[in-house]
This record gives sequence, structure tokens and C-alpha cells, in this order.
Amino acid sequence: MAHIPDGVLSLPVLAVGTLAGAGGLWLGVRKLGDRDIPQTALLAAVFFIASSLAFPLGPTSVHLLLGGLIGLMLGWKAFPAIFVGLLLQALLFGFGGLTVLGVDLVNMALPGVLLAMAVRPFIKAGAPVRSASLAGLSAALSVIVTAGLVGVEIALSEPAFAPAVSVMAMAYLPLAIIEALVTAFVTLYLLKVKPEMIGASTFIGTVP
Repeated sequence: MAHIPDGVLSLPVLAVGTLAGAGGLWLGVRKLGDRDIPQTALLAAVFFIASSLAFPLGPTSVHLLLGGLIGLMLGWKAFPAIFVGLLLQALLFGFGGLTVLGVDLVNMALPGVLLAMAVRPFIKAGAPVRSASLAGLSAALSVIVTAGLVGVEIALSEPAFAPAVSVMAMAYLPLAIIEALVTAFVTLYLLKVKPEMIGASTFIGTVP
């Protein structure tokens, strides 16, 4: 339930989320150069498709977020990529909504961007196992942080929903494992064929 629908959140939560989303989008667009557009568009399409496929799990449903992988590959440019995907999903399928677009953008983009910034200095082509493990860990944590943000936002807007939020958050633990594996696998592949796509150093070290 990373897509929060319209009508669930309170006005103060919507206002803060919209401002934060607009700020992230502004930073991402500023860093977006002509050479970045193809890769950003490709990852926007990947996000659109992956997060459109929801799978029922207990009382809720989950879908891939890929925020950790996109954050690792794009940095702040993940914001415009994910924004395009969310906007199209809202307009075409009714996922989420337009009033919560900023909140959903922050929930899905910001954790991956910040965690990628933390691990990127340690991702090196000469240390593929360690690099893939760190990338996978950041992806798993980004899912957990996203679930936490969704829970806090809903609980702040309607305290009566707080007990149900904890149950929904638990549903994201399997998703965190899946995203960790996907991100680690993609990182290993990119380190072999094009390490610059994830900002990896090409220094060949001795760490496995």
C-alpha cells in the first residue's frame, strides 16, 4: 500500500509531503542533463511497470518499489523518474491520487536516494560482492523506511488506523528481501558491464 489514495491523509500531512516532494523534484530536475534523459526515462518506465503490478498479501497488497535501485543509479534524478511513473499511474489506473502525489513521491523516492548516497562511496568495481551486498541492504532498508513513512503519515492523519498500519507494515518485510536480491543482482551485473551507471569507482581493489 505504498500508493496512499486520495482522502486518507490530513491537510497538514498533505501540505508537508507536497512541499517535500516539490523540493526533491526541483533538485532532481536541476541535476538532469541531456545525457541523463535516456537512462532516467528508462528507469521511469521500469518503475511504472514494476509498481503497477500489485500482489495480495494478507489484508493488504504489495508491489515492487525499486526505490533503492533507482536511487543508486540516478541519485536525486530518481525524483523526476518516479514522479512520471506515479503521475501516469494516477491518471491511467487510479493508483494513489493527484492530491497525494507529493507524499507518495517522497515515500518512494527519498529513502532510496538518501540510502544510496550513504553506500555509493563504498561501491567499487573491484569489490563486487561487498558492493552488491551494500546495494541490496540499502534497497531493503529503503522499503522498510517507505513502509514506516506510510504508517506514520496515516497514523498522524487518522489515529484510529494505527493498529492496522502495523499489520500492513509487516507485509513489506518479504518485499524488502525481494528488493534486496533484485538490487544486488542488478548491481553485480552493472559492475561487470558498465559500473559508471551506478556511480561505481573503476578502481580494482583487493576486497572481494
